[in-house]
Amino acid sequence: MRRCAALVVLMVLLIAGPAPSQPLATIRIATTPIDAGSEPYYAQAMGFFKKAGINVEITPISNGAGVAAAVAGGAADIGQSNVVSLAAAHDRGIPFVIIAPASLYTSRVPQSALVVAKNSPLRTARDLDGKTLAAAGLKTIAQVGPQVWIDRNGGNSASIKWVEMPFSATAEAIASGRVDAALLSEPELGEAVTTGSVRVLSYCYDAIGSDFLIGAWFSTADWARAHPDLVRSYASVMSQTARWARANPQQSAKILEQETKVRITPVTKRVLFGERLDPAAVQPLIDVAARYGLLKASFPASEIIAK
Repeated sequence: MRRCAALVVLMVLLIAGPAPSQPLATIRIATTPIDAGSEPYYAQAMGFFKKAGINVEITPISNGAGVAAAVAGGAADIGQSNVVSLAAAHDRGIPFVIIAPASLYTSRVPQSALVVAKNSPLRTARDLDGKTLAAAGLKTIAQVGPQVWIDRNGGNSASIKWVEMPFSATAEAIASGRVDAALLSEPELGEAVTTGSVRVLSYCYDAIGSDFLIGAWFSTADWARAHPDLVRSYASVMSQTARWARANPQQSAKILEQETKVRITPVTKRVLFGERLDPAAVQPLIDVAARYGLLKASFPASEIIAK
């Protein structure tokens, strides 16, 4: 009798077929379509998200302000931004929290530099006093980085006039004399130096530190509290992706060019990504931002890191 019952159950299961699989959890990601915001594209192409049980929808947004607005307004769950902007948001009471590291600055592979025209007479920090400098974003690391270096090397950053200018227009502006110097980043930096239109005056971020976190993946505090498993999974995937990208620069370059149209050349210094979220790597930019008036006061980096 028991054998007959077992056969009946087996026949029912065979007729019904396999149980439907559970749908993957979906995360909506907003990122800037540049090397620093490219990790989700690599993770998606390599199947890292799927293996972690995550489905992703990636929306490219041209600037950090747009990414922040998407996350704050609920159009995206996770976004990518720089630490200075996230610290400024925290300073204004906007409840963003960092959930994973993104791009790193390391003096071993600097991706940004303060540049001047190839034949410029400017040679020292003091030579920049009273001059006009360009940065891709005012009151961001692109301005603060040069300020720190200038002040630490005998110049007076308070005497400088700053103008906001996209990297794509910077080299021509320097060559034509419309600005005296500028903070330039890859891939434009490598191309401009190689063609001889500019020369490097300093790798000014070294004045902040030899290694620190520039960019981070963030969400709202409410979303992070409501989705702790997704936060842990996303952070794990980003760590895996950081290791993969470091070991596979040629393959990642192909994915980056395909997804974002960013042109990678043999002279382009590629972004390195953080594998572990360490408050000590976040703190330097918070301290510098406070020192130069971008924040009311410094605060512990742990305050903007998801618990």
